[in-house]
Amino acid sequence: MSTTPAPEFHAIGLVVSDLAASLAFYRRLGIEFPEGSEDQPHVEAALPGGLRLLLDPESTVRSFHPSWRPPTGGGRMGLAFRCTGPEHVDAVYEDLVGAGYHGELKPWDAFWGQRYAVVHDPDGNGVDLFAPMT
Repeated sequence: MSTTPAPEFHAIGLVVSDLAASLAFYRRLGIEFPEGSEDQPHVEAALPGGLRLLLDPESTVRSFHPSWRPPTGGGRMGLAFRCTGPEHVDAVYEDLVGAGYHGELKPWDAFWGQRYAVVHDPDGNGVDLFAPMT
């Protein structure tokens, strides 16, 4: 058994192809990034529970890891946003799709007891919208 303490989960980092587009998407979901973040090489936002969401443009990652390439195949990582109720899932989904984001899975009443939908962020990451059925 190791005497070294386990590291603390502290942040979720995304490498983004278009920082301004990603900021617009996540701000639409209520995440507050500082004004002027669009021109920065790295941005962070506080999340509930003490976590942080980190966005790094591809150019920043390539500045210290020149051979880095975006992963292929996708569909391996997703973020989930809890909505206030089933109708809120529908409204948020319609807002995002109406703003031009890709709707992967329209809202539906999932067998596990949630209203559930999936949209893609500008880089194709799945973003789940959910709320318990009432």
